[in-house]
Amino acid sequence: MASILDAPFMVELIRTTTNMYDHGWDERNGGNVSLMVDEADLADYLDVENVQRRIPTGFDAPTLDGRYFLVTGTGKYFKNVQYDPAGNLGIIRVTDRGRTAELLWGYADGGTFTSELPAHLMSHAVRLSQNPAHRVVMHCHPANLLAMTFVHDLDERSFTRTLWRMCTECIIVFPEGVNVLPWMLCGTNEIGEATAEKMKTARLVVWGQHGIYGAGADLDETFGLIETAEKAAEIYLKIAHLPILQTITDAELKQAADAFHVVPRAGFLDV
Repeated sequence: MASILDAPFMVELIRTTTNMYDHGWDERNGGNVSLMVDEADLADYLDVENVQRRIPTGFDAPTLDGRYFLVTGTGKYFKNVQYDPAGNLGIIRVTDRGRTAELLWGYADGGTFTSELPAHLMSHAVRLSQNPAHRVVMHCHPANLLAMTFVHDLDERSFTRTLWRMCTECIIVFPEGVNVLPWMLCGTNEIGEATAEKMKTARLVVWGQHGIYGAGADLDETFGLIETAEKAAEIYLKIAHLPILQTITDAELKQAADAFHVVPRAGFLDV
């Protein structure tokens, strides 16, 4: 059996968490990522019948029964993932209608999955119902998006329109816009449920004064989604205090969306 560390999904997650740390999105043990993995993709690397531990999840996720996830660990620093994957990552199988996670590999120091697992799995369930190709949920703390939640109103239409106007590519990359939650206590089922509800209409959910959740088909897509929104927030913060001489109009945003065959969220453009 080949080494699990050579599995393409493992190599890509290690690269992604390292890149997230290098971008400054995941200070200390901030942030978490979960990647859904098919059993067929595990076959050459892991005996899925060898359950090392059973860990209660503390919530129900019946639609994810039997699904496999590669998940970052609680209290783990993304800067260390590349040096000790087995100590910082784990592969789990969701069972018992979502109430139990069977650990198949990882968390070698006796640790467990991220405390945000409820939010992740609830969001996975919702995104799968919206798009069966979605396999990634990513949470991090990009500084500019976080700062923007202190100085910009949190109305989703207004927040989205500001980001769309900062870079031409924004309406193309996230035409459904950005959803926003006010500050809530992290690591709870309540914020997980609220995030999942927001995931029904957008792949990006900003947590006020905290960070962002993104979802997508693969790690590159999800990373790029957050990266684009963060770049737009950075531009906004650089110019918000200056007189604005020109902008991208709603008609021009619609023109860009039409050219790239995407549909902007209904009611978010005045055209």
